[in-house]
Amino acid sequence: MATVLIIEDDDVIAQGMARHLQSAGFDAVGVANGETGLARLRFERPDVCVLDLMLPGLDGWKVIEQARGEGIGTPIVVVSARGTEHDRVHALEIGADDYLVKPFSMKELIARVGAAARRGTRAQDPRRGDEIVIAELRLDTKNVQAYVDGQSAGLTPTEFRLLYALALEMGRVLTRDELLQRVWGRRASHRDRTVDVFVRKLREKIDHRSSAHTFLQTRYGVGYKLEAELKAVATPVA
Repeated sequence: MATVLIIEDDDVIAQGMARHLQSAGFDAVGVANGETGLARLRFERPDVCVLDLMLPGLDGWKVIEQARGEGIGTPIVVVSARGTEHDRVHALEIGADDYLVKPFSMKELIARVGAAARRGTRAQDPRRGDEIVIAELRLDTKNVQAYVDGQSAGLTPTEFRLLYALALEMGRVLTRDELLQRVWGRRASHRDRTVDVFVRKLREKIDHRSSAHTFLQTRYGVGYKLEAELKAVATPVA
């Protein structure tokens, strides 16, 4: 039974989410402020965190930043009345895994939480072997982590799932919609930039650190592929 930590200061909303998640088979508990929520993330490591942004004291933005800064990889599904593109993209950029705008259906919440739980606990496809190596990049499915030049890239479970999905189709362009369905378990909505944000994070953690290659390649207007390409070498000025 996957455990879900709900950090939400509206008691009615929190109880409603917990009740529906419990009916769907999750072990869901709620807390009403960011400080308590962060402490439980640190010491209990739930399978999924459902997080409101507008919390008293330590707000949801800070909870995400501190959790990721401490290396806590629990998938975080943001639920917030703040629905602008800037808010959604910023939350994903600092470490959230998914974003639901209030009001939302409980059926959709359950689907998003279920997909997040699977991303965090089911990284390995048993049909494909344990490890993928591409030049100086190594994907270790047992530890749910990638290594660049022998050093950990510090990927979250969702970042690893996206990289792994691309690696399984190495050299083939996958559309944003394909990646959303494989990694997040949903179809793309209007102006959904989730995949773009996570690819940018992977480039920062992998391409920028690698000694010889870039790995995340863009096919403009279509999607992304994983393929090693040599980095350009600057010509010294005489």
